[in-house]
Amino acid sequence: MAIPYGLVAHNYMSITLSNLKPAPGSRTRVKRLGRGNASGKGTYSGKGIKGQRARSGGRKGLKLLGLKRIFQRVPKHRGFKSIHPKPAQVNLGWLEARFPAGAVISPQTLKAAGLVRNIRNGVKILGDGSLTKTLAIHGCLVSQSAKEKIEKAGGRVESR
Repeated sequence: MAIPYGLVAHNYMSITLSNLKPAPGSRTRVKRLGRGNASGKGTYSGKGIKGQRARSGGRKGLKLLGLKRIFQRVPKHRGFKSIHPKPAQVNLGWLEARFPAGAVISPQTLKAAGLVRNIRNGVKILGDGSLTKTLAIHGCLVSQSAKEKIEKAGGRVESR
């Protein structure tokens, strides 16, 4: 059967579990040292003869002196980065001052109002300050005292 002019026949192989392979060059073989002279890395296992570098634990410090100077100029990493980041905190008094009555408050509106910088780890509303306006809270964590004050003022809380 002839292929019409302008059409190209592709012979794509279907992918199944039986013919999956890693991409070429993505996997490198492990150097198997000390497995006989026929392997090419027998006897001295690529370490040469005697000397500090031939011993176990022989080398110390950075290998490239150029890199060493760069690392000496870079400041040390100090401090601690928590694996459980805390949400941004907003007090009820701030909401009272910034938002009109009946406003719907979400992490995005808090960021737009400039009350929080980063909403990646969520936002928590705390009960510090007084609240007289009715506010609707969506998608924020809310402390127990803040929830009581919001509902007492006639607002509602829909936490995430």
